[in-house]
Amino acid sequence: GGDVDFFFVMGEFGRLYEQQYAVSLFNKVRFDIEGGGGPQPQLLHRKVPLEDKSIFSGSLFQYLEDNKKWRNRFLFIPDSYNINLYENKAAYDRCLHPKGTINCAGYKVLTSLDQYLELLSNSLPGVKAKVGSSPFLKCVTQFPLFLWHPYARHVYFCVATEKEQQKWHAVLQDCVRHSNDGLSEENKIQTPAFTDAVRLHRQAQGHYGTWEMMCGVPPQILSNLVMEGLHPELRDLISPRLKGKLHDRQRNWMLISDAVYSMVQGQCQAQYEAMLQRCEGARSSLEASIRTDMDQIITSKEHVTNKIRAVVLPKAEKLLKVSIQPYIGSILDALMEPTSRGFSEVRDVFFRELVDMSKNTLNEGTKETHMEKISMLAYHPVKMQSCYEKVEQLSLEGLQQRFDVSSPSVFVQRAQILMREQMDDAVYTFEQILHQSLEAQGSEDICKTIQRCQDRVIKKFDYDSSTVRKRFFREALLQIFIPYMLKQLSPSCVSELPRFQELIFEDFSRFILVENIFEEVVLHSVMKDIMMAVKEAAVQRRHNLYRDSIVLSNSDPSLHLLGENPSIDWAGQYGGAPEETDGAAEEAEGDGVGGESHKKRRMKQVVSMIQVEGSNSVLGESCLEVPGVDDIPEETVGEEDEADDETPSELKSNASYHFTVIITHNHSTGCSHYSVLFHIVSPFGPPPFPWHTITW
Repeated sequence: GGDVDFFFVMGEFGRLYEQQYAVSLFNKVRFDIEGGGGPQPQLLHRKVPLEDKSIFSGSLFQYLEDNKKWRNRFLFIPDSYNINLYENKAAYDRCLHPKGTINCAGYKVLTSLDQYLELLSNSLPGVKAKVGSSPFLKCVTQFPLFLWHPYARHVYFCVATEKEQQKWHAVLQDCVRHSNDGLSEENKIQTPAFTDAVRLHRQAQGHYGTWEMMCGVPPQILSNLVMEGLHPELRDLISPRLKGKLHDRQRNWMLISDAVYSMVQGQCQAQYEAMLQRCEGARSSLEASIRTDMDQIITSKEHVTNKIRAVVLPKAEKLLKVSIQPYIGSILDALMEPTSRGFSEVRDVFFRELVDMSKNTLNEGTKETHMEKISMLAYHPVKMQSCYEKVEQLSLEGLQQRFDVSSPSVFVQRAQILMREQMDDAVYTFEQILHQSLEAQGSEDICKTIQRCQDRVIKKFDYDSSTVRKRFFREALLQIFIPYMLKQLSPSCVSELPRFQELIFEDFSRFILVENIFEEVVLHSVMKDIMMAVKEAAVQRRHNLYRDSIVLSNSDPSLHLLGENPSIDWAGQYGGAPEETDGAAEEAEGDGVGGESHKKRRMKQVVSMIQVEGSNSVLGESCLEVPGVDDIPEETVGEEDEADDETPSELKSNASYHFTVIITHNHSTGCSHYSVLFHIVSPFGPPPFPWHTITW
């Protein structure tokens, strides 16, 4: 049954994908020739924001299902946002292979056992627990973290304090958010072809509306597509045969599901690569045909579109008047309020960081360290958490069932990704403008220079934020309304479409599909109302939206030239102390693999680069050691604990210390600052310990 499901889905999807690939290629070539309008962004965009960066690392407890014990594990999260699990920090420092790697696409991050058990019970319906029955999982602390997936194996963590739980929750949510966003918007052919093929396949099965499992890279999404049909069949087949206590049955079902999901993923990966190779192989000949016959293809498409519009539009307009127009305003308000609060918080966080930078520069006279911290602000999940939380309040209560919206999470995650992009664009633009100003003017009156650059960037941010949010609102409304309209109109319209296909000249039939034209007609029928609703919100300046006609008067025509520049190495160029790495630089003697260890030595950790407010220690360091818990089975203080201690015992006992005292006097404030710089000097050679500073 599983094989039948898999080959049916992949065969049908492959046919749809090859059709949509040709249509997407035609649309891309046409766009390149005709061009497109729309406001140009004011902020610069960084092409590779996380180059030579890692996200986070630290230790926590993981529950191992094989032996049903909790173990201390060291987690390292690189720029791929995959979670690498190591035996301990020493194993990571020696560049050993991780014990396991988790790709977080499709997962949910939970912080309570009750939440987890509820989802677990729903995954195996019809089997109820006896009153008072205990779960198979007992957390060793009060602060658990669960990674739950509808098909894959679940992952269980615990930390020692509520503060650590909040930090890890923010980091893990960022891993899920980033991994879910696996389809590249830069690829104007493969991505639209893939998304349209997925949507058409699901619509053929009667599934309209948003889909929560449209997450990850294409092979993962294809696996979810297979499992959407296979999983319920498998559960109905296997569930009656599961024996033992309730939670044993739930656990065994999860392990079976995970094994099937892994096999499906392997097959989908191979099938997708073969399918993509076929399409890419035919691309050059298809593109040559498009360029040769572009005018005739466009004329033919317009002719067929007019015919289909005459049949579909009267029905669409009637549906629009009765079932769509009355709800546009309320849904737009539901989207605008939390989204605009989130973008406003992005602006405030950015502003506060620059104010702190100005204060610190005035007091300490160094800009490079603070600029290094701000540079990765958008990718610091804890700093961005207050922004993300604002949009998580988005609710479409009462409208979800009417319009087949499975969950607002699709829109929440999309808004959060856009917020992160806007923050990074603002940071990168500020970095480039500030660097340009310092190169031209030097470091005289640095605070005024920072202020001028800040004002320029904030204006550009407000303009781009308005443009990005308006586009997001339009796309979200279309995602809500179009599937509903298609579901209502398809029974009476789809049967009439084949006769229109006969009007298309055979050589053009690869680029003109009547199913696509039907959907385009439906889209255009509602687009006018959506554009009008968003435009009215902008005219009224609701939520700081700008009118489309507004263009920044102080637009910088030459600013885009700076967008080709790499990120600024502030410490390197302006003589600041090298940023402390993520802990990977302390390579164990004789165990490192040259290239890998060198790469790790250069890698900076995003989260540890920005200090959390109210904390005396850096976040990355605060998570490195989790205090022991007495009732963890088979956990003893031994080799692992010693390996995690970053300072060898002989170094502690035989080290000397070098001190340098620096006194600076600020004439404008009348304050003196005393700084003591010190570092450990080992009798066994130069150690990898940086200078430390205490200032008062």
